[in-house]
Amino acid sequence: MTSVPTNLYTDAGGHLIERSYRLVVVMGPDAGVRHTVESGTTMIGTHADNDIVLTDTTVSRYHLELQVRREGLAVRDLDSTNGTRWGGARVQAITLTEPGRLRLGKHTEIALEAEDLPATLGDYAGDSFGRVVGQAPPMKKLFAMLARVAVTDATVLLEGETGTGKEAIAEALHTASGRARGPFVVVDCASIPRDLIASELFGHARGSYTGAISDKRGLVESADGGTLFLDEIGELPLDLQPQLLRALEKREVRRVGETKPIPVDLRVLAATHRDLRAMVKAGRFREDLYYRLAVVRCEVPPLRARLGDLPALARHFAEAFGRSGWDVSPSLLEQLNRHGWPGNVRELRNVVERALSLGTLEVDAEPAPATTGGGAVASPTAASAAILDLPFKEAKAALVEGFERDYLVNLLSRHKGNISRAALEAGIDRNYIHRLVKKYGLDVERG
Repeated sequence: MTSVPTNLYTDAGGHLIERSYRLVVVMGPDAGVRHTVESGTTMIGTHADNDIVLTDTTVSRYHLELQVRREGLAVRDLDSTNGTRWGGARVQAITLTEPGRLRLGKHTEIALEAEDLPATLGDYAGDSFGRVVGQAPPMKKLFAMLARVAVTDATVLLEGETGTGKEAIAEALHTASGRARGPFVVVDCASIPRDLIASELFGHARGSYTGAISDKRGLVESADGGTLFLDEIGELPLDLQPQLLRALEKREVRRVGETKPIPVDLRVLAATHRDLRAMVKAGRFREDLYYRLAVVRCEVPPLRARLGDLPALARHFAEAFGRSGWDVSPSLLEQLNRHGWPGNVRELRNVVERALSLGTLEVDAEPAPATTGGGAVASPTAASAAILDLPFKEAKAALVEGFERDYLVNLLSRHKGNISRAALEAGIDRNYIHRLVKKYGLDVERG
């Protein structure tokens, strides 16, 4: 399968943008020819098979290839006889980020300019995307974006708290894509021992290190023809990030102990519960890798932001465990609505499963944290038993987020909601506090 570049990306505000390039032949025998470059590959030359067919005899039969990417328009000269020039200099491969003119052969000049427009999403009619269930407005909005990008090869970064269903969304994106018949390979960057990550990701040659008794394909190579899902990408050690970036940019891997590159054709999806932009600013995540992964950013809402989905989710899980969805009583739903759900959808699933194993769906759901008139949490809460029942990685993340929320609430309380003074005391950037305030839905003075 050939990877198809996409012209979709998200802007700084999280809006899905569709990029195209307007091309106009302004000099040469074909002056006046116009073409819009969107997704995929656009070929220029004198042969009739090209997308833009020129009659200039100094232009080669297959002269030039164009691809729309998030960072700009990728231009590659196809070993033409008379070459391609940009700004007077002959170029072989270049990514254009500003308007200008390309000169092909001796006579033809093409003016090009980018055009960015909001992508058309429309209303999402269903109440699920793959195995992910949701009818609340935040989920409908998310599903509409996912449906739009699923059929492309766009790299997608799923951001959201642990337990919100990011892996299920990634799998649904794979299933809805043209790569559905290929492998779906999950790399859990948080669970692979640090000294084995390079070997697990890229493979190794026999004898490359002690214990390497045979050649091994890495997980990146195993995703050839399908989708590579990098879960908890924020946990990838900084010193391994350049190697991953090279693999993603060149679509090739080098096994540990080998020098020969192995080409791979794959789509990349990634997920994190961390704020990667803050990590970039702190020097803990490479900026170039972030932009390579965050072509399309999708924020997955926490369960507390979509409590209207609780009845459907609870019944869905009950049916998955062999019970009728109608066994979820109104009194149970009332209890579930009062719970804070620090473990999100995964915690809800575990609550339902545990209750079923005890022969009843009635559970003791802890109330959600109370809020003050200003929207701040009144007091920190201890970790619930439900968190301790989660898998280690998810429990740890939920506890970290609980600490984050409680620390922020107390910090802002001491400074009467003034973010500037709070940032100064805590020794962190005020923009990071703004992001945490938004993340936890706190209503404070934007000082």
